[in-house]
Amino acid sequence: QVQLEESGGGLVQPGGSLRLSCTASDPTLEEYVVGWFRQAPGKEREGVACIGQTGRGTFYVGSARGRFTVSRDNAKNTVYLEMNNLEPEDTAVYYCAADLIAIVDPCKPRLFDVWGQGTQVTVSS
Repeated sequence: QVQLEESGGGLVQPGGSLRLSCTASDPTLEEYVVGWFRQAPGKEREGVACIGQTGRGTFYVGSARGRFTVSRDNAKNTVYLEMNNLEPEDTAVYYCAADLIAIVDPCKPRLFDVWGQGTQVTVSS
C-alpha cells in the first residue's frame, strides 16, 4: 500500500502561515481520499481537512474552515495543507492519512487506513 511522508512543520508566530506537504511513495495516491489530522498533547486526534481523489471535493473541520486550504497535485503525488492566521491552539502534530474508500465528509481519523509519521507544528511567540 502507499506510504506517506509529511513535511513543512515548524515553529511559527501567531498570525503566521505554514504549508504542509504529504508526499506519497508512488503514483497510486491519486486513487485515495486524503485527510489532514492533528493531535495536541493530551487530546484525541481530530480531523482538519479532507480532499477527494480529484481534488474537487473538500471538507474542513471546525476552526480550519476559512483559515486552511487543502489541495493536491496528483502529478507530484502530493497533498498540501496551507495554513494561515495560525493560532496557539493550532499547535499539534499534524498527520496526513489516505484511504481508498473513505469520503471527505465526515473527515474522521477512524475512517482512514494509511498514516504518515506526522510533523510538528508549534505556534508561539
